Amino acid sequence: MQKFLIAGALLAAVSASAENAPLWLRNTAISPDGTQIAFTYKGDIYVVPAAGGQARQLTTSSAYDTRPLWSPDGKQIAFNSDREGSMDIFVMPATGGTPRRITTHSGREDLRAWAGNDTLLFSTSDLPAVNAAQGSFTAQVYKVGVENPGRPEMVMSWPANAISINADGKMLFQDKKGYEDVLRKHEHSSGTADIWLYNDGSFTQLTHTNVQNQNPVWAADGKSFYYITENENGTMNVHSRTLDGADKALTNFDRHPVRSLSVANNGTLAFSWNGEIYTAAPGAGPQKVNVDIIADIYRPSIRKSTETYNASSIAVSPDGSEVAFINGGDVYVTSVKYKTTKRITNTPEQERTVDFAPDGRTLVYDSERNGLWQLYTATIADKKEKNFTYATDIEEKLLYCSPDSLPAFQPAYSPDGKKVAFLEDRTALRVIDADGGKKAKTALDGKYNYSYTDGDVSFQWSPDSRWLLADYIGIGGWNNSDIALVKADGSEVIDLTESGYSDGGARWALGGKAVLWTTDRNGYRSHGSWGSQRDVYAIFLDPEAYDRFRMTEEEAALADEAKKGDKKEEKKDDDKDSDKDKKKKVEPLEFDLPNAK
Repeated sequence: MQKFLIAGALLAAVSASAENAPLWLRNTAISPDGTQIAFTYKGDIYVVPAAGGQARQLTTSSAYDTRPLWSPDGKQIAFNSDREGSMDIFVMPATGGTPRRITTHSGREDLRAWAGNDTLLFSTSDLPAVNAAQGSFTAQVYKVGVENPGRPEMVMSWPANAISINADGKMLFQDKKGYEDVLRKHEHSSGTADIWLYNDGSFTQLTHTNVQNQNPVWAADGKSFYYITENENGTMNVHSRTLDGADKALTNFDRHPVRSLSVANNGTLAFSWNGEIYTAAPGAGPQKVNVDIIADIYRPSIRKSTETYNASSIAVSPDGSEVAFINGGDVYVTSVKYKTTKRITNTPEQERTVDFAPDGRTLVYDSERNGLWQLYTATIADKKEKNFTYATDIEEKLLYCSPDSLPAFQPAYSPDGKKVAFLEDRTALRVIDADGGKKAKTALDGKYNYSYTDGDVSFQWSPDSRWLLADYIGIGGWNNSDIALVKADGSEVIDLTESGYSDGGARWALGGKAVLWTTDRNGYRSHGSWGSQRDVYAIFLDPEAYDRFRMTEEEAALADEAKKGDKKEEKKDDDKDSDKDKKKKVEPLEFDLPNAK
């Protein structure tokens, strides 16, 4: 899209000690002989002795390399990397060297397991077969050769987030029942993962709980296995389990979950906890692996980059000369005409939503400072300067921080610039003065909405700054929301749709005389199946606007001719007025709700 500068840092080599041991060592994988552990750190793959010591860096690509897995003979390491654009699978010698690309599809392939020394298993939704489970959250398991990859072959249509295969070819896997994040902590529901056994086309469910059961790995005997699950204290820990259900807890960590479990042929376990690597020998408790990382990780203080995607929450300035957007969790403003781009925020915390004030001189955005989402404004300091792109100084101020420590995000200026609407605690629609002078008022109580993911509750100001359109649970459940007309001061809420289906994304049209929204009332959901077709509907709040909408081209032309004479007379009157009086005023909207169509 545009060129801009990103401030970086000169990072020295990292050396492990009690004070500055490297953290967030992820995707641990112990070698079959139990002597080494592969892991990812800052997007590269390293290997460290299982007893601890200096780690050796195996990949140096600027891409993201992750999820290393040892071949059963310990001679190769397979891993995922996006170095070719999408997430593919690569294989390299365990001692390091040039990786070979195994998958070449433009979609995403997630590495799952080795099936012998010459075959890899991976999950993808790129190549669904006729008998494959369908859905946006599902993926199928395929196998592909290592020496001569060829065309992948589907192994099973069930989605699997982790796989382990023993010497007899029996497969343990972690299922995926829905699209919830598998890393979500403390989930108790019917959608949590379970462990299954797949053998010669037969499936057997091995766990039956409402907590997460993840990451199964076969024990050396091929008859029992290890996995991670939430135990009595509500934290993911390592357990052992026989195929007939005898279960035993092997670790008892609290607060932070165990992740990335692997096992060597001698029974030694390796996993990560709280950003560091641990091992556990048979019959012994967990031991932290002291890791020393020494690498050339120099980064220039200023990095020039051309970004062509990944911009979000785009807002256009009122005069159309600038565009504000979020990239990498920071706010930027770029010129529409030129490539010049200015960075507005430079914080380790995330900024997510940005909007222009009507005068174009102030931005409002949300930021997760000190662990709490708050609202901030950035204003061009010099009154002689008109554009953010070329501003010499920008002043940032805190606009709103909840006195009850509730998250506040998704701010939007009213068209007159006097108010800012936002969401508090994910669902409550609130309004505050743009100068932050008065306490925030609740326009729509949070009980009338449900938020499943960030940004899934929408609202929009009316042209006269007196009303808001908002998602609204009037009748039905959380997935059958309506569209409500909400008075900005919270005094009135009017359900406009009451369809019993899923209505959302409402937008004002025709200067506030009509409303557009999407609905699935004519989609597949009405027939009881997953997924839905959505259509655009309109409702007219002004009878004259509706009559105009229904006119033929000829009728509309005649009506326009009739109005020309009236406009000429109005112009004569305007010429007599002062420049101040000529300024167009926004009249309060009047709705004919009983006759709305």
